[in-house]
Amino acid sequence: MQIDWWTLGLQAVNVLILIWILSRFLFRPVAAMIEQRRAAAAKLIDEARTAHEQAAAELQKAVQQTAGLELARSEALKKIASEADAEKQAILAAARAEADRLRAAADSDIARASQNATEAHAARASQLAVDIATKLFARLPDAARIAGFIDGLAEGMAALPAPIRADIGSTPIRLKAARMLTADETQACRQRLSQALGGRPIDIEIEVDPALLAGLEIDMPHAVVRNNFRADLDHVAAALTQSAPTQLGRQGPRP
Repeated sequence: MQIDWWTLGLQAVNVLILIWILSRFLFRPVAAMIEQRRAAAAKLIDEARTAHEQAAAELQKAVQQTAGLELARSEALKKIASEADAEKQAILAAARAEADRLRAAADSDIARASQNATEAHAARASQLAVDIATKLFARLPDAARIAGFIDGLAEGMAALPAPIRADIGSTPIRLKAARMLTADETQACRQRLSQALGGRPIDIEIEVDPALLAGLEIDMPHAVVRNNFRADLDHVAAALTQSAPTQLGRQGPRP
């Protein structure tokens, strides 16, 4: 077999030229195109990664905001519940206070009505006693309406505090009587009252007060001495209404 070196050389040159042409006009553009596509794909991948990271960051931020909102909601619900409970307690306290006030007002009204009824009964009883006493004393001698009360009046005068008794007598003593006194009764009153004051001479002025029914009364600027049936009836009425001591008194300094 004989080799034609010229033909082989020309074919080799043709191959080299073909390779140069392909590398010049095919391989390089294709490689550049592939590189561009690779760069574009890498850019897209980088952009996708960046977008993914941003989305993950936004998601984390949203999760944190959601947790914050949930916490704020929980705190707000707790605060609302606490305020509602406080308002409930305040309403209950106000209701209890109003109920206590109404109960106290009702008790006061009941007590007042009871007191008024008691006072009305006592007033009627007192008036009835006055009417009965008036009729009874109308049947007695006039002397009995005065004589039996002189000593008690003198004893009441003697029981007054010393400073008050010391001022009595400088001016005429106003002596109230259920009726006008006779001369002997006036003298007896003057004598007994003088003895109650340690023997000092005194002067008296008689004032008729039929409301006394029977007895005497001395009215002075700083004290009053009573020994009459009307005063006893007033004490009984006061005792019935529990507005005055039940013990019947005959004298006492004025407040």
